[in-house]
Amino acid sequence: MTAALTDPGPPDVRVGLSRRLTATVVALAGVAVACLVSLMIGNQALSPGTVLRALWSDESSGARDIVRGLRMDRTIIGVAVGLALGAAGALMQALARNPLADPGLLGVNAGAAAAIVTGIAVLHVESPHVQIWFAFAGAAAASLAVYVLGSGGRSSTTPLRLALAGAALSAVLAAYVNGIALSSQPAFDKMRFWLVGSLVGQDLSVLVDALPFLALGLVAALVITPALNAMALGEDSGRALGVNIGRLRLVTAAAITLLCGTATAIAGPIVFLGLVVPHIARFVVGPDQRWVVPLSMLYSAILLLLADTVGRVVTRDEVEAGIMTAFLGAPVFIALVRRRRLAHL
Repeated sequence: MTAALTDPGPPDVRVGLSRRLTATVVALAGVAVACLVSLMIGNQALSPGTVLRALWSDESSGARDIVRGLRMDRTIIGVAVGLALGAAGALMQALARNPLADPGLLGVNAGAAAAIVTGIAVLHVESPHVQIWFAFAGAAAASLAVYVLGSGGRSSTTPLRLALAGAALSAVLAAYVNGIALSSQPAFDKMRFWLVGSLVGQDLSVLVDALPFLALGLVAALVITPALNAMALGEDSGRALGVNIGRLRLVTAAAITLLCGTATAIAGPIVFLGLVVPHIARFVVGPDQRWVVPLSMLYSAILLLLADTVGRVVTRDEVEAGIMTAFLGAPVFIALVRRRRLAHL
């Protein structure tokens, strides 16, 4: 990473530093509360004191088995996936300079899903430890294909060309995934829960396998935020400030690929978080990406944990987190579309 990627962008004087620090502290506290609620609520509700005793005590008990054996892994995975999707959403909107962009716009989620579906249906890959490599391969291949399609011809690569290429590729891959799923009943049975997005049925060993990629993606997302501020002024202004626009786009796309590939491999395609959360962050702290990206990470983790928790109790049969995020995010998406003026990027 060169200095050209870390040149400071324009300061945002409309939102004070104290407000941004307060928002960050509140978001961190919100993550802690969401984790506690996730450990408390389920088929058997537990009190906060019982949860804390189960976490710190080594004495065998029913509460300890529930908290450590069932809910802790699910909660930790929810935080990790939320961080990844929040960062990817903020980066995607900054890269495309489009407030309605989401991580799926580059075809990353569709590529990961197509690769995993192929592994399950064709190669009979059932181990999550192997599926995660399929997800990364599919995400990388889709990102590369979008970049090649978006940069073809005599004109240079632009956010609009990348968005159009990503939308086209996502449509093709979605049709492929549906065709594979419907062509084989056994394959469909294996894939139907994964395709809706879920935090159920995964253990921390899968997250450990993906942790290096997740960490690299999150670090890259935080490092390039000053350069994203400079690019928001326009490509010419960004170059004048010393930002290598082509390299910045490449690093941003690589970070999105790592983050989306990790999240999709662990929990399946979870929608709307990457679209909605950056708008909330910009409303709170303004358009400065140095604050928008980390707050999007925290807000996304909070919302995913809350959606998963609500899904446990909203009906007798548990509703998967991917369905709940879509259900909760759709009204926000409609409100964003109907607004006369979207948040400034």
